[in-house]
Amino acid sequence: VQLQASGGGLVQAGGSLRLSCAASGTAFSIKQMGWYRQAPGKQRELVAFITTSGSDFMANFVDSVKGRFTISRDNAKNTVYLQMDALKPEDTAVYYCNAKYGGYTYWGQGTQVTVSS
Repeated sequence: VQLQASGGGLVQAGGSLRLSCAASGTAFSIKQMGWYRQAPGKQRELVAFITTSGSDFMANFVDSVKGRFTISRDNAKNTVYLQMDALKPEDTAVYYCNAKYGGYTYWGQGTQVTVSS
């Protein structure tokens, strides 16, 4: 499974960005996909993940982004999106796409998100 992330960039505080992560290399739907981030000098942390079961899905977020970030996915495309609104300087980090499939964990390349004050 390969994960291709895109959508990072530079934005002012209060602005929005949308990250995308497309999974390839499997014909089956990946049950859990999500996003982590790592700021300079800090450990990588979970931001949000979405788990699907048939037509149902469940989303989870770290407390610091609740109400500001939305996660969604297109099962047919094995693609997950992270809509980030009301961005704050503390959201600045490299964001990594993550997928759990077949008992393995996969990572995409990071995409830089920089929020200026």
